[in-house]
Amino acid sequence: MPLPQISVPTYELEIPSTNKKIKYRPFLVKEEKVLIMAMESEDQKEISRAIKNVIHDCILTRGVKVDTLSTFDIEYLFLNIRAKSVGETVEVNVTCPDDGETQVGVEIAIDDIRVQKDPNHSNVIKLDDNISVMMKYPSLDQFVENNFEVDNGTSDVDKSMNVIINCIDQIFTEEESWSASDSTKKELKDFVDQMNTKQFKDIENFFNTMPKLSHTITVTNPKTKVKNNIVLEGLASFFS
Repeated sequence: MPLPQISVPTYELEIPSTNKKIKYRPFLVKEEKVLIMAMESEDQKEISRAIKNVIHDCILTRGVKVDTLSTFDIEYLFLNIRAKSVGETVEVNVTCPDDGETQVGVEIAIDDIRVQKDPNHSNVIKLDDNISVMMKYPSLDQFVENNFEVDNGTSDVDKSMNVIINCIDQIFTEEESWSASDSTKKELKDFVDQMNTKQFKDIENFFNTMPKLSHTITVTNPKTKVKNNIVLEGLASFFS
């Protein structure tokens, strides 16, 4: 006689970038093993492939392409899928800012963690009176690099440049437009290298103001009795 099949619960959440509701299920034991093995390998391609496959399998709504989801979409999805798989709360250790050394453990309900959006954020950056750049959000590979400490020997400056180049979607004037997909990486790098300091900072501001997984907690330093407000941003902050 075959063993009974264990029923898997389903849940619903809203993708932050599109506000589209999707259905999903928790990790299964076999999927969590795949993730653990990939992370232990410390190979970025293996980690990216494992996360992509697991998230893809856990999303039950048809038509959702993991490759096209933004970093903050993936972080929000991963956090919620993991929550339904492991537990509804996460325990984080934070350092109290008032003395810079005392650590306090805090339990956070995952349902309270949201993607925060800056009302002044824009994906179109005007470089001068003629040229503008349309940006797209970092995706799966950048999510892995941000949250799983993959060391591929690339310097921080090169990593920053690579992120900017990979996130250029279109360059346009009133008369013409150039799709980044039709340009080589060298051509895009040369284009960015031509920018002055202000223009480059305007591009960086796109990343600084883009939606982020964020939550503010209040902790009291047990030594000084001072209350501290601490902002946690990015998935890695919730697994410290």
